[in-house]
Amino acid sequence: MSSHREAPEISKDPVADSTDVYAFVSPDKPDTVTLIANYIPLQEPAGGPNFYEFGDDVLYGIHIDNNGDGQADISYEFRFTTQVLDENTFLYNTGPIEAIDSPNFNRRQFYDLTVVSGHSQRTVGTNLACPPCNIGPLSTPNYNTVAGQAIHNLGNGITVFAGQRAEAFYVDLGSIFDLADLRPFEALHTTFGLPVTLSAAPGVNDTNDLNVHSIAIQVPISAVTIKGHPSIGVWTTASRQSATFWDEDNGQNVSSGPFRQVSRLGNPLVNEVINPMGKKDLWNTLPPSDDKLFAQYVAHPELAALLPTLYPGVFPNLAALVKAGTARADLEAILLTGIPSGIIPGFTNYTGPVLADMLRLNTSIPPTAKPNILGLIGGDAAGFPNGRRVFDDVVTVEIRAIAGAILPLVDKTYTADAAAGEITDGLTPASVSSPTTGTFPYLGEPYSGYYTPDATPPAPPAF
Repeated sequence: MSSHREAPEISKDPVADSTDVYAFVSPDKPDTVTLIANYIPLQEPAGGPNFYEFGDDVLYGIHIDNNGDGQADISYEFRFTTQVLDENTFLYNTGPIEAIDSPNFNRRQFYDLTVVSGHSQRTVGTNLACPPCNIGPLSTPNYNTVAGQAIHNLGNGITVFAGQRAEAFYVDLGSIFDLADLRPFEALHTTFGLPVTLSAAPGVNDTNDLNVHSIAIQVPISAVTIKGHPSIGVWTTASRQSATFWDEDNGQNVSSGPFRQVSRLGNPLVNEVINPMGKKDLWNTLPPSDDKLFAQYVAHPELAALLPTLYPGVFPNLAALVKAGTARADLEAILLTGIPSGIIPGFTNYTGPVLADMLRLNTSIPPTAKPNILGLIGGDAAGFPNGRRVFDDVVTVEIRAIAGAILPLVDKTYTADAAAGEITDGLTPASVSSPTTGTFPYLGEPYSGYYTPDATPPAPPAF
């Protein structure tokens, strides 16, 4: 969650697991868009000596649909290569890494960036260096300086970064997957007759103090839009070659054949809590243009039917809506088509009638000086579901949407339950220890393996 371990097969393949995707007009360069794709979920910072890294055998992609057909018109593809300077040591680094080209940085990664448009491909960056993981005060003493050396300006307005960053997505996983027992509202939750007492409590950010691997690219708006169509669709993928076999002589896997998609992510939480378990793996292999196959799960989300049962008497109007079998046009607009003109005064990010799960970003809407973490439902048209910024509270927005808070905008006869506009897992960006930044690549400094959360330094030994 947002798409961490969201499907049975990809949960076994974290290197290819796309966890979050962000798309927003850059606040510090408003003539550009920033696209961020995160992979390798729930990284424990002290996970050495084989610290986390991108897969050399994975093709990572960030895709843009600029004509509304649910197919990629522009793709940014990233291929990584790992280099080891000294294979006769177990160490990731043999001394302090004080520069990205330090000889002490033993196991390092580089990548090539290819832009694919139609049948044409052009490589715009080669042998681009990634920073090390953040290990500790002796190994990475000036981490932000070294990480800054991994920001590459490639010309034509393209800036890229690929490497470890702090997880910015905040979510109370423990409460959500304990039958949606949201802590601020758990006094209203059914106990199923069990001898337990539930009382309201603050949310717990279960992704705090964990890291991800992030691919970030900033490109001119003019490079990803077509005239008269400022709204784009964005999603990310990971692909593996179709055949893998074990090379016994060299003790390693070898891959061959064409690349096949194994992971996909557009809007947060769709494959997590909208698609049923039996469809999740299939969804991960298909392009957004095939999402008509899954539209029924958006129109009739299981969680909407569960909320009135889990919170008895709290969602009577939602219960009646579900019982009537009413299709959720509000969710279809948010997740599958974009919001048409006339629903919200002065706003649209509609890309057309094709049902496709993509983050939809109207690039003509500038960043706001005073953002609201609830985005569009908080009166901030520059935020989710108009794209997604790194600090947007997508969990609260989507839970409220599923609960029916937004439905009156498209169905004037429906009255949302009072709780629909209040329900939340109780978290904010303040729940993240390493805050996001206002400049590229926007995600915060990754947590160090040496500095464990809430650790009290021990007293020095007495000799």
